[in-house]
Amino acid sequence: MRRISRKIRKMTADLLDLPQDVVFDLPRMTMIGDRQLYIENHRGVLHFSQDRLRLALSKGELEVSGADLVIRGIWTEEVFIEGRISAIQMFG
Repeated sequence: MRRISRKIRKMTADLLDLPQDVVFDLPRMTMIGDRQLYIENHRGVLHFSQDRLRLALSKGELEVSGADLVIRGIWTEEVFIEGRISAIQMFG
């Protein structure tokens, strides 16, 4: 059933020309060099320190690693961080 639901959502997204992140509830990330990262569609901050940010997603978690990380802005489903970003990993 899950496979059929996923196929229907993909066909709907293709037909209506909708972005995949909207249809599948995926995070959207915009990165500027290795210094700034804007993440949309998260479900909350699980952990934050100067070298690691861990966010809850609808299906799993997202981890950002680096140095001198600072949260510059945080909203209901968006977060903006700055620092030296070295890695981004998704766990599902």
